Amino acid sequence: MYVEEYDSGATPMQGVSTSTAGFVGLAERGPVIGQPQLVTSFADYKRMYGGYLSEAGYGTARFLPYAVEQFFQNGGSRAYIMRAVPEDAKAGSVVTGVLKITAANPGAWAENMRVTVSSASKAKTQVFAVNGADLTLKNADGFNAGDVVELFDGAKSAYATIKSVLDKTITLDAPCTLNVADTKVGTAKYIRTCEISISARLDDTVEDFENLSLKPEALNYAPVRTAKSDLIKVEVLAAPAPAKPAPVKDSGKDEKKEGAPAPAPAKAESIVPYELCGGTGTEMVLILGGGSNGSVLSVTPDAYLGKDDGPGKRTGLQAFQENSNVSILAIPGVTVPEVQSALIGFCEGKKSCFAILDIPMDLKKTNDVATFRDMYDSTYAAMYHPWLQMYDAGAKRPAFFPPSGAMAGIYARSDNERGVHKAPANEVVRGCTGLSCSYNTGEQDILNPIGVNLIRAFPGRGIRVWGARTISSNGLWKYLNVRRLFIYVEESIKANTNWVVFEPNSETLWSRVTRTIEAFLATCWRDGALAGTSPDQAFFVECGPTTMTQDDIDNGRLICQIGIAPVKPAEFVIFRITQKTANAGE
Repeated sequence: MYVEEYDSGATPMQGVSTSTAGFVGLAERGPVIGQPQLVTSFADYKRMYGGYLSEAGYGTARFLPYAVEQFFQNGGSRAYIMRAVPEDAKAGSVVTGVLKITAANPGAWAENMRVTVSSASKAKTQVFAVNGADLTLKNADGFNAGDVVELFDGAKSAYATIKSVLDKTITLDAPCTLNVADTKVGTAKYIRTCEISISARLDDTVEDFENLSLKPEALNYAPVRTAKSDLIKVEVLAAPAPAKPAPVKDSGKDEKKEGAPAPAPAKAESIVPYELCGGTGTEMVLILGGGSNGSVLSVTPDAYLGKDDGPGKRTGLQAFQENSNVSILAIPGVTVPEVQSALIGFCEGKKSCFAILDIPMDLKKTNDVATFRDMYDSTYAAMYHPWLQMYDAGAKRPAFFPPSGAMAGIYARSDNERGVHKAPANEVVRGCTGLSCSYNTGEQDILNPIGVNLIRAFPGRGIRVWGARTISSNGLWKYLNVRRLFIYVEESIKANTNWVVFEPNSETLWSRVTRTIEAFLATCWRDGALAGTSPDQAFFVECGPTTMTQDDIDNGRLICQIGIAPVKPAEFVIFRITQKTANAGE
């Protein structure tokens, strides 16, 4: 008897996350190339990207750390950060001997970092004699061909590579330029393998790298072992050639003496001064210089938009091409049309992200706000105004901040508590103590229909979000929770039906796909995301001869048609009251 297993029923589907945010902006430090980095708290952000940015130092480009803080304060739990930098930003560095240590990323932050380099030699012995490139040692144990070694003559040190080892004689790859060693008791002339340890410290962050080799072939080669450091990059420089001697003027006389050896031809030597131990023989502390934040006060849109130089090399907004987890995107406080239109286009292209836009704080009149909003038309973005007054922990005083960071947190909070189908409106803005300007009901009636979501202060009810519209002229997509519900359904189906690819395109598969999607949509309906009193009224799923032709099947296409009825918010609540006359005798 044989027992075989096969799948015939619906495959369980799990909805994708809708509350993960992505932010682009300037930061004190942090990676600027590659994939955006995940942070799960503001403390996480500070460890990786530094603290608050001052208004004097960064101007209107300082809002990223505050937006991230407000995101977590208002209910967010996961965010991906992509740091943007001006083109003229530079990374600090320092060179000591054949080591070049550079900050892991650009910025003046590296001046606050201290890098300690110390010897971690495994073999050390006394030098008895030097004959060109050959050194006679007291003990050659522990020295091998290819090792990088350090030589001392009491006052100076030199760096070289071992060419060969034979008994107690070591041959270097170039003649030794140090003074001839002697055998006096207490001599300081010795040789040791040159392995080092590097420790980088920045505030409470410490990275230690032990027993690093300067030999490229070694498994513990310093640049390789430190490649994943968040603070430094290590480079081993090639040994420079010694300076050429000044030419001697020919006196016209033959000064060659009989029997005198011919001068050796000049050649590059690999033995160079190498002050690794700072003269103490123990360790040296290095300070990186030359780092610069660049022109942060006049940063151009290019810094935020980034470049697409291929996988692992993208910057700015383009780096989110490599991220499939983010469903909410914002560039806090940046209201330049070139940046906002690029953000909208990016979300429309991915079809899995929704953009949150800010309006310039100095725009207060309804006509000015409406004119700014009229630049865009998209179902993948929403716009909020006015700016929020919150406590600036960096400056120790209240200040105004763009609402996009707090709104991303409110999106996440509403999704987690109620679901993505619930409009993220009529929600309290946590941490907000005031607004840059106050709008009344009449101004609300002008701005809300055109897609400007106002944040308003209500007596006794706090400061609340009072709008849930996209900036679309299409009436079918005017509510942002409808667009985000469709993103959720589309991405969930896409993520959970990969098993369909390369299956036999037959009625068995059509039936199974239909049952799988119907089960998922039925769950959405029971959770209140879809309208209707029954599943038949809430959605339909068709997959089979009515959706595909024989040509579709021959070309490997499986087509499934799905329709859903989204719930829409009760934006205008109308109570109709009439007069009821009491009947006599009742």
